[in-house]
Amino acid sequence: MKEEILYGINSVMEALRGSRRAFELFVSRETHDRRTEKLLAFAAEKGIPVRTRDKRDLARLCGTDHHQGVALRVEGFAYAALEDIIASWQSSGEPGLILVLDGIQDPHNLGALIRSAACAGAHGVIIPRDRAAGVTASVEKISAGATETIPVAQVTNVVQALETLKEEGFWAFGTADSAASSLYSHDLTGNVVIVIGGEGEGVRPLVRKKCDFLVAIPLKGGVSSLNASVAGGVVLFEVVRQRQS
Repeated sequence: MKEEILYGINSVMEALRGSRRAFELFVSRETHDRRTEKLLAFAAEKGIPVRTRDKRDLARLCGTDHHQGVALRVEGFAYAALEDIIASWQSSGEPGLILVLDGIQDPHNLGALIRSAACAGAHGVIIPRDRAAGVTASVEKISAGATETIPVAQVTNVVQALETLKEEGFWAFGTADSAASSLYSHDLTGNVVIVIGGEGEGVRPLVRKKCDFLVAIPLKGGVSSLNASVAGGVVLFEVVRQRQS
């Protein structure tokens, strides 16, 4: 069984609340606050052993100093299947919202986008298997534990995934700085897939061709583009805004 070390208050808390098997909780001797006490209470409820370590030992265990005084040894992250995401949407009775990430390579962007998708109520996130960042402990920390609350599928072919979703009744909206159409001129209240391209290259040509619409976020000032995770958040919450209007 693959195992990994999660770290950070939020990611550890969500893992303890979730369905992944946890083996042991590590807590820094120097960490004493309400959030840590809550983690200890969760661990006690689930019968998870607690080990006390100093901050240097935790840093070696986690591979980083940014562990916030806690770490959790758990079974490895399990990706969902595309079919799981579709089933999650179908059972929700809600208009579909799925985020497709076409080649995001920065783990910070991936974690932030997964967190935004979860906060926007998306039914899942789809990432490519190759030439893109995958879900790691650092991504899980950056997502603030959102990887425990939203399914993430890793697919071999993004184009085929889009074809499947379109057959299910989704409209695909790809983001492109050069698009003539503004994001704010489209109706996003139906079943939508939001496609965010990788840093620098954007949405790849073959994936772009599978999008029903290419949309741009209107910008002012001297900067020509947004960070990928910021752009994804803008588009996701425009969907939320329209659906609440």
